[in-house]
Amino acid sequence: MSDSIIVFTKLKEMVGDMNVAGGFQNELDQQVRELVDKAVKRARANGRKTIMAKDL
Repeated sequence: MSDSIIVFTKLKEMVGDMNVAGGFQNELDQQVRELVDKAVKRARANGRKTIMAKDL
């Protein structure tokens, strides 16, 4: 897999004193990538070059 788009230090800040298993970060990264890919496809299908909140 390519570099993660999730910033691990920010994730750790968000979860506070909770531990983050390595598999969680990888799965989160994959789900975010899929979400963004779907948003890009929707924007293109609507003739736009800008992804917007409504594409989620």
